[in-house]
Amino acid sequence: METKHDHVANGDPGGDFHAGHSHTGHSHQGHSRQGHSHAPASFGRAFAIGIALNTAFVIAEAGAGLYYNSMALVADAGHNLSDVLSLLIAWGASVLARRPPSARFTYGLKSSSILAAIANAALLLVALGAILVETLRRFGDPAPVAPGPIMIVAAIGIVINTATALLFMRGRKGDLNIRGAYLHMVADAAVSAGVVVAGLLIWWTGLAWIDPITSLAIVGVIAVGTWGLLKDSVRMGLLAVPENIDEGAVRRRLEALPGVAALHDLHIWPMSTTQSALTAHLVMPDGYPGDEFLHDAAHLLHQDFSIEHATLQIETDMDRFCALQNAEGFS
Repeated sequence: METKHDHVANGDPGGDFHAGHSHTGHSHQGHSRQGHSHAPASFGRAFAIGIALNTAFVIAEAGAGLYYNSMALVADAGHNLSDVLSLLIAWGASVLARRPPSARFTYGLKSSSILAAIANAALLLVALGAILVETLRRFGDPAPVAPGPIMIVAAIGIVINTATALLFMRGRKGDLNIRGAYLHMVADAAVSAGVVVAGLLIWWTGLAWIDPITSLAIVGVIAVGTWGLLKDSVRMGLLAVPENIDEGAVRRRLEALPGVAALHDLHIWPMSTTQSALTAHLVMPDGYPGDEFLHDAAHLLHQDFSIEHATLQIETDMDRFCALQNAEGFS
């Protein structure tokens, strides 16, 4: 059995840890605070480069589409414009998430990254819908296509979108907001690759229906990734326990801490797409254990579960009923 001392580290435990949040009829305990900042990695340069490259490409693609009378290129330019907007949303959220707390927003604006992830998922769905409508229309009325110019422009799109996606690749697993930006760029690269393949096949066969068939396949591929992003972002918006944290394991570790006789009112939720918070009531009949206990518990939660901001209330009277004891509803 591990003791609290098995998780002591020199320095900060990795979060703010508090004891003694008052409830009516509860005794006030001591208060321990370990300040530590875990700001999300900055992708400001990646956003700036990605937005600049894609804005230039949107202008060039729309111009080429109008010049060569290609509605496919014009439509794709509109899709790429939605991706520029999504990058702007994600960038704005990443900047807001780094702002310090205030009297009005005591957690800062970290949760703006969750809102941005939801918005990006919604934009992807709108873009998919637009592509799907155009694809179905072309099945009924295949339009003549000039494959040469279209393939050249689409190939440029592959390079730009792939390069932009690579800028966000290292952050896609740790930040849902960055994952949204990454998926937008991957989706664009896939669309451009599909256009190139379709152009080659049309060039060789002269069959105009190849273009909508290719678009339909691309829509299916993008839809799979978009569904995952939408599902995860909505869960975060509803304050679900983050996917990387096992609520049962956290509960067992807290219950196993020395002196803890019972645990209730445990809540774990995402503060942003990169940071998590926790609150819990610990019943400790032997009395308030001191700041070292809180420091060790904070370090344990940060090290084992990546919980950056934790708040504990210590209760010492086993016979006094806590109004929030059955508030969880599932314990």
